[in-house]
Amino acid sequence: MGDRERDPQGVSVGRVLTLLREGELEEVKGRLPWGSNYSFLMLARDAELETYVVYKPRRGEQPLWDFPDGTLCNREVAAYLVSEALGWGIVPPTVLRDGPHGEGMVQLIIEADPNVNYFTLGPEFRPQLQRIALFDHIVNNADRKGGHCLLADSGRLWSIDHGICFHASPKLRTVIWDFATEPIPAGLLRDVGSFCENLAAGKRLRTQLEKLLSEREIDALKRRVERLLETGTYPEPGPGRNYPWPPV
Repeated sequence: MGDRERDPQGVSVGRVLTLLREGELEEVKGRLPWGSNYSFLMLARDAELETYVVYKPRRGEQPLWDFPDGTLCNREVAAYLVSEALGWGIVPPTVLRDGPHGEGMVQLIIEADPNVNYFTLGPEFRPQLQRIALFDHIVNNADRKGGHCLLADSGRLWSIDHGICFHASPKLRTVIWDFATEPIPAGLLRDVGSFCENLAAGKRLRTQLEKLLSEREIDALKRRVERLLETGTYPEPGPGRNYPWPPV
């Protein structure tokens, strides 16, 4: 079984998703101190398994002028579905479910070195960063900070905080511009091609995304993917603000 089919603890992803969807959620230390939206450290448990998770309830989301209210948790789950559909396993297992403070996003917590972020990573992480950078173009990530790249003990990079992705208008703001104008590696481009086919009407992925995003947002997602396939290169920064603040 490949890495993408297992969580960081070696448990199958399917088993982890079942735990996240159906396990009891117990608040551990209350609200997490970082971020503008309400996030809670929780323990998800059932009769056989337990793990720490982050829970972001819909009603704890702060209004944004350019994103519809109450949709950030949907976008977090959509990012996970896209990551899995691409076969890249970038986003930790994430589900939408009811919790102590109402419906929200529940995501497996990745144990990572807090002193490591995008800006401290060496050249050996280039292949993984190529995937993350391309993923951000695909999902139109408006907030890729350096601290949103987590390094697990295994050496695997994970990507978190995707609440402001999938806008229908160009919104990409990221610190990862290393690959701008470079050719997309052939293997990644093949993955993108297969992913694009799964965005067609009636496909399972499209049906899943329709429960989380607007039709206009999904159509824009498909156009971004088609553009990447057409050019075969990483886009360069466009007009407007292309970097998040703060950068970490």
